[in-house]
Formats: sequence, C-alpha cells, structure tokens
Amino acid sequence: MADFDQYTMRNPVTQYTRDEFPKQVQTAPGLQSEMTPVPDCGETTYRGSGRLTGRKALITGADSGIGRAAAIAYAREGADIALSYHPDEQKDADQVAELVKEAGRKVVLLPGDLSDESVNVKVVQDAVNHLGGLDILALVAGKQVAVEDIADLTTDQFRKTFETNVFALFWMTKAALPFLPAGASIITTSSIQAYQPSPSLLDYAATKAAILTYTRALAKQVAAKGIRVNCVAPGPIWTVLQVTGGQPSDAVPSFGSQTPLGRAGQPAELAPIYVYLASQESSYVTAEVHGVTGGNHLG
Repeated sequence: MADFDQYTMRNPVTQYTRDEFPKQVQTAPGLQSEMTPVPDCGETTYRGSGRLTGRKALITGADSGIGRAAAIAYAREGADIALSYHPDEQKDADQVAELVKEAGRKVVLLPGDLSDESVNVKVVQDAVNHLGGLDILALVAGKQVAVEDIADLTTDQFRKTFETNVFALFWMTKAALPFLPAGASIITTSSIQAYQPSPSLLDYAATKAAILTYTRALAKQVAAKGIRVNCVAPGPIWTVLQVTGGQPSDAVPSFGSQTPLGRAGQPAELAPIYVYLASQESSYVTAEVHGVTGGNHLG
C-alpha cells in the first residue's frame, strides 16, 4: 500500500508503479485480493474531511476497484454505506465492510447478480431499509471481456454485458428514484472506451457509450426534482476486470503504459471525483462527464 495521502503533492508520473504487471489470469468475477500487485483503493491513502457527513450511499461493484475506492472514501467522508457486489466476491466485500466500520460508519452487505432485474430492486429496498434512506447512488459495477473477433463474440456474452452494464443501470435508478430526495446525487461509470473503443471490446465499449447518453437524458429528466446525475469516464485503471478477461492476457503486462503519464491509474485516484460529484460542492454540476484517463483525453 502507498505511504502518502491524497493531499500530498507528488509527481503523477511516478506516483504509482510504471513497471510491467506480472501476467495473471483469474476466473470472472475474480478477487482483487489475489491480484499482483493489489490495486490501491485508498485503504491507506484516503484521509477524508467530513464532506459527506450524514449521507447514505449505495455503491455497486463496491467490493473491489473503483467501487471499493468510492466506498472507502465515502465512509471516511462521513457517509453510511450499502455495498452491492457479486456473491463470488464476498472475501473482498468483507474487507471493505471492515474498513467502513473502522471509519465509524454503518455498513450493509448486499450480494447479488445485478444482471437480474429483481436483484436490483431488492438491493435498493434493502439499502433504504438498513440505512434509513438513500441520497447517493454510485453505479460502478461492470462486465468486460475482450474478444478479438466478432465471429467469436457470442450472443450470450453480448446480452450479459448489456444486462450488467446498461440494464442494471436502468433497473437500479428506476427503483431508487422514488426514495431520493432533492439534493441527492446519482453517479454512473462510463469509460474512455465510449470515445476511443478498443477493437477487442466491441460489446463493452458499446455499453459505455450507452451509459453516457443515458446519464445525460436522465439528468435532464430529474433536474427539476433537485437530483443531479453525472458520469465518470475512467481510462486504464488497474482493477480485477483486467485480469479476468477484460484484457487479452498478453496485454496485461503493459496495461496503461501507452497513456501520456506512462502508467495505469489506481482506483484511489478516482475516489475524489466520486466524492466531489456526491457532495454539495458540485451543486451546479449535472449531465456532465468527468474523465480520469492519464492524459488520453475524451473525444
């Protein structure tokens, strides 16, 4: 783990490793705790300053990667947390729950496969019941499997990617909106793939483009209710998605090295933007997309 916090000025080029990652493969959905190196999700680097005191957040994909980083940051900023994650990721989710408790915040664990509509509805209802309400919805969970040739991309994978990345987004926001008060924030997660798609990520890139448009349309629909909807578009971030088929295995060692900063990003580097978009500091920001890409700009 890193030995600094998010306030310490450092050279971003060398802030995290620029070495090649070891070749590694896990069966999806995979465990972050079994990666080498283990991603930095802010366990020792995120300090917090009370920016979300008293808030109630539901985070999907909260066991690992960007969702884990958001959960840690939200808890240390004063929010109670509902963690949504795939049941096979229980080991990682338990670690996050302990970190939330250490921050002195309430936590509820909500395992389930979000490609099922009924699971989304139940996750929202359970979050509301356990937290006593809901005012932050951070939607991070996603499916990414690289396939080099469309001839090898099955209908089942194409459908499952859309169900996990897009349909779940629809199901969960639809279920959550009746509970969200004025001042609430919804944050979706797209990708640089929506702007600069990789040829091996045909289905994934298409879902991330759909998320952009969905976010902008929903933001305009709920603006009069005082609910803001924004999107984060990460670049190459070192998460378990990359070692469970998200990248061709031969591409893992050099992952992220083609960015202007010359390295992959770490989940902890996205936590502050998820905090900002959830907080009242971004009160005049809605229908926007915020890139965190290491210099490979959006568009």
